[in-house]
Amino acid sequence: MTRKEQKEERRKAILFTALNLFVERGYHETKISDIADAVPMSVGLLFHYFESKEVLLKELVAMGVQYTDTVSKIESDDPEGFFVSFLGQLFEYSSKQPWVFNMFVLMGQARKSGMPEEVRAIADRINTAGETAKIIRKGQKSGIFRQGDAQQLSITFWAAVQGIMEEVAVNKKYKAPDPHWLVAILLK
Repeated sequence: MTRKEQKEERRKAILFTALNLFVERGYHETKISDIADAVPMSVGLLFHYFESKEVLLKELVAMGVQYTDTVSKIESDDPEGFFVSFLGQLFEYSSKQPWVFNMFVLMGQARKSGMPEEVRAIADRINTAGETAKIIRKGQKSGIFRQGDAQQLSITFWAAVQGIMEEVAVNKKYKAPDPHWLVAILLK
């Protein structure tokens, strides 16, 4: 492994360790020394990678925004199939990469008052509900999805997904449900 690859691996270790600690303890309760101890490395070396805990949080939230951005890039002629497939892939990937569950928790926390304003501004860029409302409107026009405000239906759907992801992150004995159960929120 090259020095550059080692540095990138260490950077990822810091990010994922911080993600876990921010979810377990909360951002404000987690000290930079807690992160350094858990990696393990010295606080001074950690500051070589990230100049502050807030910079570390901003990078994690920016990662979360980048991953949620994928929804806006998906086109689908089958609205129900889109949601079932998307959730199936999300749940499968998350079961192999448990940090994804924690990312959902962190992204929910990042938008709340008390978080650094710059972090909240980054998290507020997410418009998953708006993007999927477009797909819901397609499903409403074709008679698959229930009528009503597509934006509200989308918010309801994503609130259920968020709750499930948070529950699985906190309680490891739980597993994500069958995607069809969640898609049923939208169906006629």
